Amino acid sequence: MTHQDLSITAKLINGGVAGLVGVTCVFPMDLAKTRLQNQHGKAMYKGMIDCLMKTARAEGFFGMYRGAAVNLTLVTPEKAIKLAANDFFRQLLVEDGMQRNLKMEMLAGCGAGMCQVVVTCPMEMLKIQLQDAGRLAIHRQGSASAPSTSRSYTTGSASTHRRPSATLIAWELLHTQGLAGLYKGLGATLLRDIPFSIIYFPLFANLNNLGFNELAGKASFAHSFVSGCVAGSVAAVAVTPLDVLKTRIQTLKKGLGEDVYSGITDCARKLWIQEGPSAFMKGAGCRALVIAPLFGIAQGVYFFGIGERILKCFE
Repeated sequence: MTHQDLSITAKLINGGVAGLVGVTCVFPMDLAKTRLQNQHGKAMYKGMIDCLMKTARAEGFFGMYRGAAVNLTLVTPEKAIKLAANDFFRQLLVEDGMQRNLKMEMLAGCGAGMCQVVVTCPMEMLKIQLQDAGRLAIHRQGSASAPSTSRSYTTGSASTHRRPSATLIAWELLHTQGLAGLYKGLGATLLRDIPFSIIYFPLFANLNNLGFNELAGKASFAHSFVSGCVAGSVAAVAVTPLDVLKTRIQTLKKGLGEDVYSGITDCARKLWIQEGPSAFMKGAGCRALVIAPLFGIAQGVYFFGIGERILKCFE
């Protein structure tokens, strides 16, 4: 195995470990974010804490981890692709010894964002249905007297009455809509992930560089962790409006009186008219709280070189 192969494998392991640890830590907040972004009109949840308390009360502790299995399965390839692609593009575009070039770093981030969408889009698609199922169940109880207009995930099959599972939803989507069903909201996902990567990667690289230690040859762990958290929060909050649109577009089952959207512009227009500009920032706090530790942990794993250590054991 060449040194190049070794470093790529180590990067993939680091990305995977970081993803698994991160998702386990922050998944309940991500669930709250999805539910807050999806509530229309009369608010069922006042905020993140309220949402988590009501979820735990109605669905138990593991109710807060609905959809986590999809994430834990797919977050490894997703994070691995994102981190490896960013490194690949950086090496390609930013030459050694060259003055830090913000444009090139942003281009590398853009490439990373485009590559990871292959996994991100279907993963988020399935995760959102599972995360939102509990909110819909409460919504339906609240409007039980009214005739329900809620569809099944695709064509109104019996799955409406079963607790949905990722495999069931994936199979139903593939069966009725083909691969396109799993990639619904691809445009919105790209619109969110590319700007995110363009902001995050250069911001992190430059913040991290401020703490560069000549002796160690890299910044300290604490500095990298904080840099990852800050860069992650800034990027997450900046792209929240696009995340709200993506969540709304990818939610297949709607509660009574909730809108169906034909695309990004239609969704943005209806959101602006019916719920006002503040609706575009729904779940921004949750997003910052989810993304900051996620990327902080990722940078920590990277800097401790966990992948390299694992590979050493197999030498």
